[in-house]
Amino acid sequence: MNAIEPSQPLQPAPSRRIVPRTRRQQRRHPNRAIAIETTAKLAVNVVLSSAAIAALVQLLPYHLSQQAKLGEIREEVKRTEKRVNRLSNNFSRYFDPQQAKSVMQEQSHRVDPSQRQVVWLDNNTTDE
Repeated sequence: MNAIEPSQPLQPAPSRRIVPRTRRQQRRHPNRAIAIETTAKLAVNVVLSSAAIAALVQLLPYHLSQQAKLGEIREEVKRTEKRVNRLSNNFSRYFDPQQAKSVMQEQSHRVDPSQRQVVWLDNNTTDE
């Protein structure tokens, strides 16, 4: 019983060597999936941003031309409003019974018989 048993050479288990290698690979890149996902999100956002910028660049000339047209229309509206106000004042003046006589004189170039005509003469002129 006390006899010495022949010793068998100890061989390391192959599973021990394989397990540390896989663990080492996992330790080297523990955030690899997160990095890939973040890179993909960043690439998609860059593509979408560039598409939005390209669309804005194409819309900018159209917007500027529309603003110029709007400015022209506003100026035309101002001119038309002035004209309408002037015509409205003239209309109310033409149909005012108190001013009918003066309006008729302006339009017909006739003078009221009771009114005297005044002719201005220049005093500085000398007859030679």
